[in-house]
Amino acid sequence: MDKPDPQYVEWLLGQSMLANARKLASRYSGQGRFWRHPYAEARPRAASAQASVWFTAYPASIVTREGESVLATLGDPELWRNLAAVGVQAVHTGPMKEAGGIRDGVKTPTVDGNFDRISFEIDPNFGTLDEFVAMSRVAAAYNAIVIDDVIPAHTGKGADFRLAEMFYADYPGLYHMVEIPEEDWNLLPEIPEGRRAANVPPACVDALKEKGYIVGQLRRVIFFEPGVKETDWSATDVVVGVDGIARRWVYLHYFKEGQPSLNWLDPSFAAAQMVVGDALHSIDVLGARGVRLDANGFLGVEVQQNSTAWSEGHPLSMVGNQVIAGMIRKAGGFSFQELNLTVDDIADMSKGGADLSYDFINRPAYHHALLTGKTEFLRLMLKQVHDFGIDPASLVHAMQNHDELTLELVHFWTKHAHDTYSFEGQTWPGSLLREHLRDTMYLKLTGDAAPYNLRFVANGVACTTISVITAALGIRDLDAITPEQAELIKRIHLLLAMFNAYQPGVFALSGWDLVGALPLPSETVGELIKEGDTRWIERGAYDLVDVNPDAQQSSAGLPKAKVLYGPLNQQLQDPQSFASQLKHLLSVRQAYSLYAAKQTAIPEVQNPSLLVMVHELPDNRGMQITALNFGPDPIEETVSLPQAEPGPVVDMLQETIIGDLSDDRELTIRLEGYSGQSLRIVGTLRPA
Repeated sequence: MDKPDPQYVEWLLGQSMLANARKLASRYSGQGRFWRHPYAEARPRAASAQASVWFTAYPASIVTREGESVLATLGDPELWRNLAAVGVQAVHTGPMKEAGGIRDGVKTPTVDGNFDRISFEIDPNFGTLDEFVAMSRVAAAYNAIVIDDVIPAHTGKGADFRLAEMFYADYPGLYHMVEIPEEDWNLLPEIPEGRRAANVPPACVDALKEKGYIVGQLRRVIFFEPGVKETDWSATDVVVGVDGIARRWVYLHYFKEGQPSLNWLDPSFAAAQMVVGDALHSIDVLGARGVRLDANGFLGVEVQQNSTAWSEGHPLSMVGNQVIAGMIRKAGGFSFQELNLTVDDIADMSKGGADLSYDFINRPAYHHALLTGKTEFLRLMLKQVHDFGIDPASLVHAMQNHDELTLELVHFWTKHAHDTYSFEGQTWPGSLLREHLRDTMYLKLTGDAAPYNLRFVANGVACTTISVITAALGIRDLDAITPEQAELIKRIHLLLAMFNAYQPGVFALSGWDLVGALPLPSETVGELIKEGDTRWIERGAYDLVDVNPDAQQSSAGLPKAKVLYGPLNQQLQDPQSFASQLKHLLSVRQAYSLYAAKQTAIPEVQNPSLLVMVHELPDNRGMQITALNFGPDPIEETVSLPQAEPGPVVDMLQETIIGDLSDDRELTIRLEGYSGQSLRIVGTLRPA
């Protein structure tokens, strides 16, 4: 085996994210602009003040005009007229930069929906850099912003990984990769023909740990699949380095084999340079104002002699996030984190880290409330937010996204497995409560009850918001939905939107929500899900403003989803449509700056289907009460509001006075099945 061709090495350096980040860094040294903004502390309310309603796009699912790119479609003024009419103030594009790998000088496709980044360049499958910049300008014309992505935890197997394998300069320090001496290659798996790496079996991982090479097995094996991924480690084939020496490496990947994990504590500090360079490129070159930090909870890993490695909640993740988020704030932007960890880990990571956090705390809980018609678990989780010192205004309260409905319930699985919780009239250790909740939700969401939804390994359920609702209603055949059922589905969808929007923080919804998408039949994406990644059934293509009504798939080849609502421009002509009713909900939310309110109470209730959230509106505009009925039957209940002063009670959605709060400060709430109210008490607030 010969040394790598020097010309190939030079070509890889030209493709390298690390090399390009180092070039980009020279623009910033000694510049005054990096001292104009506070950066030490997270600033969630400043972030949501810029944009509190987000449209979360998924590039591979967007239907375009014939010959038009995804970015051109996302920058279409007609689309933005409709999004702005609904109340959207930001688009989160999803990962748009090149992803996948490089093999023998040829670029290979993404293995995880462009979350395996290999370049700062825009993926040509989605458009061009100029089209991204143009999209940012059109969004600004509609008083909206663009939110991009960085992925601090891993890359794809692009130029940077190939240079690391070749032992080029400090590139091996980019990754959690360890050279295994030839005398111990017998501990490594054989590489199947046509492959460049193979998953390391658990026993081999233990043996490598025993010899002091690696930190060993991790607590969670995300994307676990027998015979495919049984540990978070893979071994490379023999690779000849630039020094002529043949090596085999073992490398860490929390996610798929093609997503090698970055090493945030190496003397080169190469990972920090690369990721910060990527973020600054998004802000200064592409025109994004916000940046998502994806998989940012996995930046530290440490050996534990008598147990699995310490990775989740590791202090290095907090330090790394403070570096990234601080740099983004220095540049005048903001960040949010998509972090599915314990509530206390989310709270800790937010101290000096990302400005906003995706609401993984309440997302499974509000779906549990719908599936059971009972809000007890949802109220428990809303209170956990306060118990761990999280401001609800720092959360991105979201509908469907590109990932599964996660049922990992990490909070009760790890740190709090042995804590005691009161639920359904008895006490539970966290671990048993988790299993009880998961069993309940799996039973209602999958299998014979809802065959159109699929489990996603051990993490949760692949589904759309609509197919959660149909499962809750006991609908088994999505092709047989009646007009009456469709109206009820829409009513419940608006209830779920109201839960997320009528509390402080950011409200986010997807294209699948806007058009009312159903999951794809599994056979239509058989190739994509054959190794267990069932999430592709929920990522059907959608056409937001009817740009290509005859299209049967997106430009990325995803089949078009069957929808209940249709394109936005058609919906907005019908006052009773989902989009028109959502527009009204969001206009009232914006008028009263509910996104900037302070949540003061989650009252106890008698009716198991009722949820009440109490908020103090900004600018002394009174007390706001969000009341939601997650069950089919009407509710009438009186709740106590000891902090309110008597005064008129206004139905904010109907713009009518419906009564007065009595001197005993008790408010009677009346709700039809699957409905919500937003009430405002026009009085002063009493001191807590």
